[in-house]
Amino acid sequence: MDKIRLYFPDLTNQQEQQFEQLGALYREWNQKINVVSRKDIDHLYLHHILHSLAIAKVITFKDDATILDLGTGGGLPGIPLAILFPNVNFVLIDGIKKKIKVVNEIVNSLGLTNVEALQQRSEERKGRAFDFIVTRAVAKIEKLRLSSIHLFKEEQRHALPNGIIALKGGNVKEEIKELPKSAYLEVYPIKELFPEPFFEEKSIVYLQY
Repeated sequence: MDKIRLYFPDLTNQQEQQFEQLGALYREWNQKINVVSRKDIDHLYLHHILHSLAIAKVITFKDDATILDLGTGGGLPGIPLAILFPNVNFVLIDGIKKKIKVVNEIVNSLGLTNVEALQQRSEERKGRAFDFIVTRAVAKIEKLRLSSIHLFKEEQRHALPNGIIALKGGNVKEEIKELPKSAYLEVYPIKELFPEPFFEEKSIVYLQY
């Protein structure tokens, strides 16, 4: 939790309480349903919550924006971002029912009113409803592009045009080669945002819709 305070010093009291509570909730639920690697639960704040919040160092979502967390798993990166941006609407989807059950329980316990969690795949969603799609360790960027291209709003409200913001590990150069030559993307090394060794080979890939 100290790392969250270090990099996000302007949290309100409510946000601090929610982030504190989030750790306890994940520990509790992880004993019942494995949503975070058991060996990794002791590093929850650094490896999972702070990692999720790296997105907020690249973009500040505007009030009333709508964000889709595709393949949310246990609610990452969506839940930490929803705490940080209480006036932004988040839809968290995953194809696995038990994971969405955990997400809903955590969301309800935190009192987050800006989150909707559904058992669903991106192909099942209709309509251009989202400013951005966020993901964490879900699929290759080209597969994400093809499966979500129908989901973006035409209206642009942010400095970054609508698109995908994906948290990636390792070398992303091979993934990027699979994209069409016309694709516009930016890569942000997370070690430049958070200097902890854990983030040495992690990056944020932004792909414009």
